[in-house]
Amino acid sequence: MSETLPPLAFLGAGSMGGAILRGVVASGIPVEGGIVATNRTAARAETLAGLEGVESIALEEVPDGNLRAAAEARVVLVGVKPAMVPDLLRDIAPQLRPDAIVISLAAGVTLATYRSLLPDSVTVLRSMPNTPSLVGKGVTGLAAVEGTSDDAIRIARTLFETVGSVVEVPEEQIDALSSISGSGPAYVYLLIEELTKAAVAKGFDEAAARTLVEGTFVGAAALLDHTGEDPAELRRQVTSPKGTTERAIAVLQDAKLDALFDEATDAAVARAKELAAGS
Repeated sequence: MSETLPPLAFLGAGSMGGAILRGVVASGIPVEGGIVATNRTAARAETLAGLEGVESIALEEVPDGNLRAAAEARVVLVGVKPAMVPDLLRDIAPQLRPDAIVISLAAGVTLATYRSLLPDSVTVLRSMPNTPSLVGKGVTGLAAVEGTSDDAIRIARTLFETVGSVVEVPEEQIDALSSISGSGPAYVYLLIEELTKAAVAKGFDEAAARTLVEGTFVGAAALLDHTGEDPAELRRQVTSPKGTTERAIAVLQDAKLDALFDEATDAAVARAKELAAGS
């Protein structure tokens, strides 16, 4: 395999950081120098300890674990809670390699914040993965400042492509991207919840309703992925003229779903801006 990754550090390898770490390990891509992951508790660190090529550090046992991990890595992924990011960056800044690539997993923390707290030689990128990364079906938005090297972007893409797809965007589009792919799984789960309630109201028990609805969503997504067809075309294939599906679709379209999704995603973007402003 010609592709390799430089030494990696995951500072705060919780659910998202841990998912990406596991994706790297599962991909089989060699990591020159290995992977170091830190978590606050020994219990959390233990969940990663058995992964091949991974050193998992509990900060409650090794208080300077973040500093050590950052010093040894070329690529440092910051996965702590957004409010903790500035203090962490101040701590690790003196330890970073001059050629380090620091990748943010923290929602709402801007590249400007990273730039202001890290040495000028360090490359900074901002990422926005989503929860399907846990099963290798994620979508990650990736933003970099102008002038970021092709090598740094290639390394970041390789990293996130182990858990799904990558879309490169300017930073000003990260909040909009988050309102689609970041929050999007929740929209899908809400639709599943509501259709399941409709099934129960029509007399199906909870188990049967879940099988009907969840199987339909999973199957429809798999068919979309398998065929590569436009979803509108797949919808038309199910919607016979003057049939039952056509009648149901008309009700949904009369409810102005397009405007509703515009309004919902606009609300998510507005809240992201509030969070970034500290409100």
